[in-house]
Amino acid sequence: MRTYTLSAETLLDAPIEKVFDFFSRAENLERITPPFLHFQIITPLPIEMRQGLLIDYKLKLRGVPMKWQTEITVWEPNVRFVDSQLKGPYRKWVHEHRFLAEGTQTRMWDQIEYALPGGPLGSLVHALFVRREVEGIFDYRAEALRSVSL
Repeated sequence: MRTYTLSAETLLDAPIEKVFDFFSRAENLERITPPFLHFQIITPLPIEMRQGLLIDYKLKLRGVPMKWQTEITVWEPNVRFVDSQLKGPYRKWVHEHRFLAEGTQTRMWDQIEYALPGGPLGSLVHALFVRREVEGIFDYRAEALRSVSL
């Protein structure tokens, strides 16, 4: 299984407590996800974020409806959290979010380790489409985070 890594960094003009509180409310994920994914949380809201929590979503990838389930595997308020795909389009998806206070601002890092199904064909699909799509999702997210009121 070939694993890929994406790292992204965003400096937000808000204190760490406000930034982490924003991420503690799962419904905000819909606000920072590109519209073309038609992303929707199907777990009843509000959701109390914590280690071991399972969250179910639905979305469309290239127009194909899919279900996705993640588990919060690490939950350290104002420091980091990790969500890992249990069911979904990827063979592996582990997304770590890290937060660091820098005065009145917050630096946020995302690191995603992911793998696709399909062996060598999956590698080709990654090179042709998936890498740019994942990068685009996180570029959109960075811009959306800068424009929301935290």
